[in-house]
Amino acid sequence: MIPVYAQEYDFSSCRVLAVDDIPLNLLLVKKMLVRFNFQLETATGGQEALDSIARSKPDLILLDLMMPGIDGYEVIRRLKSNPETANIRIIILTALTSGEDVSKGFNMGADDYIMKPIIMERLLTSVVTQLTMSQTDKKQ
Repeated sequence: MIPVYAQEYDFSSCRVLAVDDIPLNLLLVKKMLVRFNFQLETATGGQEALDSIARSKPDLILLDLMMPGIDGYEVIRRLKSNPETANIRIIILTALTSGEDVSKGFNMGADDYIMKPIIMERLLTSVVTQLTMSQTDKKQ
């Protein structure tokens, strides 16, 4: 169900980048988000995500933390340290469940933290909330 407050927004121009090193997780996220009309792209690692972001800045990133090479924490650090990408909204999707992990993610600049296994309603609510906030920011 799409939250009532989000129904006034057209997400068709929104670009969402999902980043996970496990292709099945990316497929699952795609299936959960198919009802929205935004542009969903995927990356299978941190470097691929950074390259994609450099080509075209997304409105929202769905980011796994545990990936070989450049992990999600490093992706967040690089994005938040760059004025061109510092305002991109980030939702962490991870199997890391400790309070320390959650605190670290938010302290680094993530906008939300969703633990795996992903509950569809939780993901939908978070994505719509973050995209609505992004659209509101653009209107101001």
